Amino acid sequence: MSDETDQNPDRRSRCHRLRGALARTARISRWEVSRSAGTVDRKTVLVLAALALVVGLVGVSAAGEGVGLEDEIYVVAVDEDSRYHDVAVESEAFRPIPLDELVVESGDEANADVVVTRNGELARYGPHGAAAHDAFVEAIDAYNEERFRQEANETAAYPVHVELDYQERNFDGETEQGGRDGSSNGDSDGGTGTGPAENGTGDDSTADGTDGEGSGDGSGDAADGDTDGTDRNDGTSDDGDGRLQVPNIGGAGGAVDGTVGPPGSISPPFPFQSLLLAFLFVVPMNFVIQAYGSTIMDERVKRRGELLLVSPASRREIVAGKTLPYLLGLVAVAVGITVAVRGGLLSVAAAIPIALLFLAATFAGAMLARSYKELTFVTVTISVFLTTYTFIPAVFTDVNPIALISPLTLIVTDLQGESVSLGEYVFSTAPFYCSAAVCFLLGIGVYREEDMFAQKALPAKVLDAIASRLHGYRSVAVLTALFIPFVFAGQLLAVALLFAVPEQLAVPLVIVLAAAIEEVAKSVHVYAGFVRSRFEASLRVAAVLGVCSGAGFFVGEKLTHVVQFVGLPELTVGAAAFGPELSGDPLLAAAVFLAPLVLHVVTAVISAIGASRSRIDYALTVVLATLVHAIYNLGVIALVA
Repeated sequence: MSDETDQNPDRRSRCHRLRGALARTARISRWEVSRSAGTVDRKTVLVLAALALVVGLVGVSAAGEGVGLEDEIYVVAVDEDSRYHDVAVESEAFRPIPLDELVVESGDEANADVVVTRNGELARYGPHGAAAHDAFVEAIDAYNEERFRQEANETAAYPVHVELDYQERNFDGETEQGGRDGSSNGDSDGGTGTGPAENGTGDDSTADGTDGEGSGDGSGDAADGDTDGTDRNDGTSDDGDGRLQVPNIGGAGGAVDGTVGPPGSISPPFPFQSLLLAFLFVVPMNFVIQAYGSTIMDERVKRRGELLLVSPASRREIVAGKTLPYLLGLVAVAVGITVAVRGGLLSVAAAIPIALLFLAATFAGAMLARSYKELTFVTVTISVFLTTYTFIPAVFTDVNPIALISPLTLIVTDLQGESVSLGEYVFSTAPFYCSAAVCFLLGIGVYREEDMFAQKALPAKVLDAIASRLHGYRSVAVLTALFIPFVFAGQLLAVALLFAVPEQLAVPLVIVLAAAIEEVAKSVHVYAGFVRSRFEASLRVAAVLGVCSGAGFFVGEKLTHVVQFVGLPELTVGAAAFGPELSGDPLLAAAVFLAPLVLHVVTAVISAIGASRSRIDYALTVVLATLVHAIYNLGVIALVA
């Protein structure tokens, strides 16, 4: 009895074609690896090795392991019986020498950068004396703070307690109240003496710390001359009302254990260490896309692509085979960095969509560029834009809805030992996956002889790439929906960049920018279809194309309403870009939900009519459609406010 595959010839044929496609893709990948390896010279290997060394040093240093770059960079002359001797010994930045070994040369030179005299005064020598003096004062502060933390009588060591209660920002201009206000943290008279290490005056009355009313004499600090900041804050961070959000990963910069420390050490939550480590995932991508773009450009300039085009392999198989080695290389780099910085699987999963979009955008750019000079401009533009898009939102990790638009935030969260839900991962990475798919799709559209080896201007190539995907009215709606990720990413970036701008200026700008991005996305392929004679340039056809494009955008836009689950519409700038949150009266909610269909159809028809006439008419009608769209958005926001 034959098996199911033998009984189904169609299935057997599909399996055979799939195996053949995989075999051809793997063969092209092997060719790409062997060809690329043969073009790497000794200088390139040295540059790559130097880059890997720098990334490794930065990663290890930022991870807190330390590489000893600042160990014993200063020399301090201090006697062993001095109360400052323990400070010098415990500080990694100083190498202590006995005061008897001090040698002062002519002028201001000595074999020590800082000298602690026997009466407690500080002296500085040489070009590094000022920096060494400041570093020694900081070392005294750290030493004293450590002694205070070890004090059994916590009240004596820290007579002032400050409780930090982070409140959610109220975008109506008022601050929500709650918890204890920490405004009194700097007005206490407890323990604010300035010892000799800070002023160099040798005033032993303040050095003993006895002039501060609540400083306490039981702390036993050897260098008690500097008791600046003997207060303590009992900081707590409230993550809000429990909505879908990235956990609070800030506060790693100044306070003890992230939440407790003297008022002088309080700083705004900012995940500097994790953000720096997360940025290491992006750095190698900027170099890999240079090599990837060059190999695609070689296929065109040196006409090597002709041999592949006449081979049995399809265009998708060729592109997949040439891209796969670089993608696997970036995944391997991400895994290596994750292991080095002690991250988790989430870091690798978040780095993959970023790598895909870098490669996809580079592929599309390499297919459009006419020369290596243009390719350099394109790759640099891609690097700057995508790096900005991934990095800037992650800076606002404590502003959860904003930070989530970047997958780099997921890496930061993972490095902090926190977890994220599946919904958060999809929200953060889906625009990257979809945008990468569209870039590859458009690039494959011009991966043909009439476009690869033709010296057309960049705008003409863009129109060719878009027009290659138009095959009727249905394709217009589909292509409009495929542009949604770019619209979504552009609007999210606008919200992130204008988040800190005053509301009176940010809201109008976001409304206009969001409307302009949407109108271009709804009409650029319609314009390409008319320019490349895919459609008849008539009023009726333009109206039908406008209806198809507007309807396709409406359907695709509703798929992006996942933003409702992360609270973006609760931000004023978020509501300006994506519309307000639907709540309250069901009829009003239904009207607000369906009204965009009419809006998108009307504005798309306006742009389509201009696109059917000329380039100038198209530009003017896009501006008109943008104004109509912006007025609509203002009206909806005012209606539901």
